[in-house]
Amino acid sequence: MDKSDYSRRLLWHGLLLFLLGLLTGLVVPMLANPRMGLSAHLEGVMNGLSVAILGLLWNRLVLSNRTATALFWLALYGTYANWVSTLLAAVFATNRSTPIAGAGFGGLPWQENLVDFGLISLAIAMVAASVLALWGLRQPRP
Repeated sequence: MDKSDYSRRLLWHGLLLFLLGLLTGLVVPMLANPRMGLSAHLEGVMNGLSVAILGLLWNRLVLSNRTATALFWLALYGTYANWVSTLLAAVFATNRSTPIAGAGFGGLPWQENLVDFGLISLAIAMVAASVLALWGLRQPRP
């Protein structure tokens, strides 16, 4: 896949994630933990914008094909996992990894474990993606 394909796909996914965040906002009152639902709404919107910005920056990155592919997939995984994990935390009313927004709630152990895994893995993916993007912007394109 060439750079313009990555850029276009990131823009598409960014707008899709933005839309999913907006739609999440419509169901916030129906969730078991509406406060966490608001977090899921905001994560969808903000992560969608982040992916779209990465798509706009894509042609300015100086990265090998392998590193660019890693950045692409880490960014998509991290942003979608962020939205899904916070939405699941709202649906399941978990609180172990989100004690402030989940105060007064508590999910079943398997639900807590699922949300924990999502939040921890997305954090690793997003830190790695951020480092790779910064690395790609370290020097002007040749």
